[in-house]
Amino acid sequence: MHDQPSVSELVVAVKSFIDETASPQLSGHAAFHARVASNALATVLRDLEQRPAAEAEERKGLIALLNGTEDQSTSDLNRLLSERIQTGDLTVKTPGLLSHLKTTVMAQVEIDQPRYSGLKTAKS
Repeated sequence: MHDQPSVSELVVAVKSFIDETASPQLSGHAAFHARVASNALATVLRDLEQRPAAEAEERKGLIALLNGTEDQSTSDLNRLLSERIQTGDLTVKTPGLLSHLKTTVMAQVEIDQPRYSGLKTAKS
């Protein structure tokens, strides 16, 4: 196999170029768009680093909550979760439901908006 940079290494290289070389030379709208691009790349990096564990935790929670099986896809389990909430089979009184939903949402917020002011409060 070829020794090549990983996806994360490539994203870090582009982000570093934007932050250290391009942005200091830009102003106005171009500087704003460079910051947006840098923030987007930071989100991609967090996604690459955190999503596998978050998805594994989500899947584990869905299987436990729904008495699911390993052969069910996460998409199918989420569809089943939605259906059971809509029909009233699962409610706020269902043990583990609110915890699962909170954990899943917080994992996504940590990727998308880790500096979101309510995240620290939600974690405590």
